[in-house]
Amino acid sequence: MKSNCLLLAFLLLGALAAAKDTPMQGTIVSENSVSCGSQADGKKKTTELMCQEYIIRTESTDYHVRQEKEAHKALLPVNAAVELTLKKDRMKFKVNGKEYEMLIVSESAAPSTAAPAATSKP
Repeated sequence: MKSNCLLLAFLLLGALAAAKDTPMQGTIVSENSVSCGSQADGKKKTTELMCQEYIIRTESTDYHVRQEKEAHKALLPVNAAVELTLKKDRMKFKVNGKEYEMLIVSESAAPSTAAPAATSKP
């Protein structure tokens, strides 16, 4: 009995771990430029660095992701379909055949797509 429960728990954890690596479908909902630090130029002047932050919506979750390296400055098209995988605090995804890896900075529940039921007044 105890070994059956242990086996069931092991299988459940294995299924959850495997689900994280399976590709999901999403859409880039919006893009925004945000501050991602500053850089000193040696003369007591600092320059604010800007990064692109994207909201990628899956069926149930909105992920806010940012470029991690400044070298990845390509702007991604809004409303583009993406195929993504999650691994810890990183998201790997493909847009128009190109692969990107970004840092997940936050996540939230995606808004419901169902319209609220109209209430009738007597």
